[in-house]
Amino acid sequence: MNADRSRSNKPFSPAFIWAYVWLLLMAPAFAQGELSAREQEDLRRVLSEGSGSASDLIRSLENHLAKYPDSPKKEDIERALTKAAIQANDARRILLYGERVLERQPGDLSILEPVCRTLASDRSPESAKKALEWSRRYEDLVRSLMNQEFPAGPGRAKRKEELDRMLGRALLYEAIAAGTLEDWKASAELARKSFEAYPSSEPAAQLGKSLAQAGKLDEAIRAYADAFTIADSRATDAVRGAIRLRMGELYQRAKGTEKGLGDIILEAYDRNAALVAQRRLALKQLDPNLDIANPMQFTLSGLNGDKLKLASLAGKVIVMDFWATWCAPCRAQHPLYDKLRKKFAARPDVVFLSINTDEDRAAVKSFVDEQNWSEQVYFEDGLSANLRVSAIPTTIIFGKNGEIVTRMNGFDPSTFVDVVSGRINDALKQGG
Repeated sequence: MNADRSRSNKPFSPAFIWAYVWLLLMAPAFAQGELSAREQEDLRRVLSEGSGSASDLIRSLENHLAKYPDSPKKEDIERALTKAAIQANDARRILLYGERVLERQPGDLSILEPVCRTLASDRSPESAKKALEWSRRYEDLVRSLMNQEFPAGPGRAKRKEELDRMLGRALLYEAIAAGTLEDWKASAELARKSFEAYPSSEPAAQLGKSLAQAGKLDEAIRAYADAFTIADSRATDAVRGAIRLRMGELYQRAKGTEKGLGDIILEAYDRNAALVAQRRLALKQLDPNLDIANPMQFTLSGLNGDKLKLASLAGKVIVMDFWATWCAPCRAQHPLYDKLRKKFAARPDVVFLSINTDEDRAAVKSFVDEQNWSEQVYFEDGLSANLRVSAIPTTIIFGKNGEIVTRMNGFDPSTFVDVVSGRINDALKQGG
């Protein structure tokens, strides 16, 4: 017995593009009888003949709209076209359909961000004005999300990191647009705010460009040094090479030589290494398990607010029960765990951990109280992802050496106690 717990929101990808559009367009249409029989058949054929290519999907859906310009699913088709255009990196169609979708759903961040990026990248005055408008809206939406309380759990640090990144991107698009409009003072200020929100190479380079255009060469060189040295996976060797070249040109213009530029670069490296380390430390305050690979180094938060460092259980056999309030098999399995606890009560070197995997923790305490469960309950705090727990209930037993001895997905009520007892005894025999 087990229950699937895979509920993650995966990003839009080529492998699922046609299935996504089928669900978006066809399932509601059939259920609600929105489309005529003829259009249903035509749309079914369009989707069933798809090759998985975003470009093919765009062509097919545009042909469909040309044939059915007043389709009841027109808005959904335009949304699907926007998604496909984003996948295909088709700038013209991102704007053509994306702005239409945003006029109806201005809070759709998954479309708002690529529209802002595309407008800012166009570098024309007309697009820059639109980029400022949409990017300010993007900034306002992100700030409103940042003002909300972050939910408890392993996602807190990742949520803050993602919102910081989004705010940085919104401000960067504003900075690029302001630069296109030759408002270099505003562009520099926005680029500086972008870097402060989420330190990365692109806003630092934009700051350098804006400061150079404003005639502030010393400040521009320093900004380019930040762009060159900041840890940023998006900054390719080619990008860093271009930054290095521009930095050298400005320094040569200001000083007549490149002597001394190396000192500025080293100072920037030290400064940015400390900045990145400080940010990671702040994120670890939200999630102590951030970046931890060894499950035995995790810290789990208890239902009553206490903390358990798994490292404190070194030298013991650890039996982990991963469960959730919505999982009926978990409830059925619980009395069997009670039997196991009693069976090994005289063994201080055997520890049972009840680990809850609910995404929403609000109802867990009342559930435990209603079920009259007496054991201490801990939240998984990212451990289930680390251990690749994809179905519940799952039982994982660690030996005294901190290595996994066995894993059981689901359970057989008639044999569970005997099977787990045997595996615990095997782990005890292995020693540390």
